[in-house]
Amino acid sequence: MNSQTQIQNSRLPGQGKPLIRALTGQAQTVPPLWLMRQAGRYLPEYRELRQQAGGFLDLVYNPAFAAEVTIQPIRRFGMDAAILFSDILVIPQALGQHLEFREGDGPRLNPIRSAAEMAPLSFANFEKTLSPIYETIRTVRAQLNTEGFSDTALIGFAGAPWTIACYMVDGGGSRDFAETKKWAYGDPDGFGRLIDLITEATAAYLIQQIDHGAEAVQLFDSWAGACDEGLFRRYCIQPAKTIVNLIRASHPDVPIIGFPRQAGRLALDYVQGTGVNAIGIDQMIPTRWAAQSLQPLACVQGNLDPVCLLTGGDAMRDNVQSILDNLAGGPFVFNLGHGIIKETPPDHVAQLVAMVREYSTDKT
Repeated sequence: MNSQTQIQNSRLPGQGKPLIRALTGQAQTVPPLWLMRQAGRYLPEYRELRQQAGGFLDLVYNPAFAAEVTIQPIRRFGMDAAILFSDILVIPQALGQHLEFREGDGPRLNPIRSAAEMAPLSFANFEKTLSPIYETIRTVRAQLNTEGFSDTALIGFAGAPWTIACYMVDGGGSRDFAETKKWAYGDPDGFGRLIDLITEATAAYLIQQIDHGAEAVQLFDSWAGACDEGLFRRYCIQPAKTIVNLIRASHPDVPIIGFPRQAGRLALDYVQGTGVNAIGIDQMIPTRWAAQSLQPLACVQGNLDPVCLLTGGDAMRDNVQSILDNLAGGPFVFNLGHGIIKETPPDHVAQLVAMVREYSTDKT
C-alpha cells in the first residue's frame, strides 16, 4: 500500500464504526449487531406508517417514509447498522418488468421464460425509477447524524442475480422455482443472458447506493438453496464475483456482505470464489464449522434462528450464548439466519440486543 492510498483510507467515511471495523476483518470485544428485516411489520410504528403510505411500493418509493422506517428500529433498539428500507424486486421493475404486491399473496411479476421474452427489458427508465431510493439513502445518512446515531452504519442492499431471476421467471414466490431451473438447465445460454442483464443492473444499483451514502452493501441470494452445485457455481458464485469486482473498481474500500441462504458448506466456495468481505450464514450452518472454515477468510454474520427470536426465553438466551461463544472471537456481526418474523414481540428484540451488548470477549 502506497502513502497516497494510506491517506485515502484514513479518511474513509464509517471507518471507525463498529460494524465497518468488523466487516473489514477486525474482531470486536463486543460484537456489532443488526437484524435482517429489523424494520418491518413486527413494529407498531411501522404498521402505522405503512397504513399512511397506502401500498407497499408506495412506502418503498416515498423517501421520507422509507427513511423513517429505516431509522425506527435504530431509535427503539440502537442496532449498530441501519439497513435501507426497500425491496429486492425494484431491479426488475426498473428494467421494465411489471411488478405488484398483492395483500396476502406477496409479489407478482409478469413471467419472463425465454430469451425472446427479455426484449422489453431495458435501462431506459432504470435510474429514474430508482432515484427515490437514492434520496432515501441521503435522507437516512443525514438523520442518523442529526439524531445522535453517528456510530451507526448504513447498509445498502440488492437481491443477487439468481434470486432476482427466480422471481422474474417464476413470476413470484415458489416452493422450488421449477420454471427458473428448467430454463437454466435447458437453455443455459439464454438464461445466462438474463443473469448477465441482472448482474449489470445490480452492480450499477449498488454503486449508486454507495455514491449516495451507503457505507456497506449486502447481496441477498435468498434462494441460493434451490440450486444444485453446478447451478450454484454458475449462477450464484460467478455473478456475485462480477458484482464484487465492479463495485471494487469504483469503491475499493466499501465492505460487501454476501448472503447465499441455504448454501450449506458451499458457503466456503462462495467466499473463496466471490471475494466478499463478509459471509452471512443461515441457522443450518454449524457455527463451529463457520469459525474454523469461514472466519479465517471473511467476517461471519449470523445466525440465530428467527423462530428462536420469536420464542424468546431460555431457548433464545442459550442459542445466543452458543453463537457468541463460537464466533465472537473473530470478525463477527451478530444477526439472524433470515429475516425477523412479523409476529415477533418487540420486547424479544430488545432482550436480544441486551444479551449481545452484555457479552464481551474480554473476560479480564
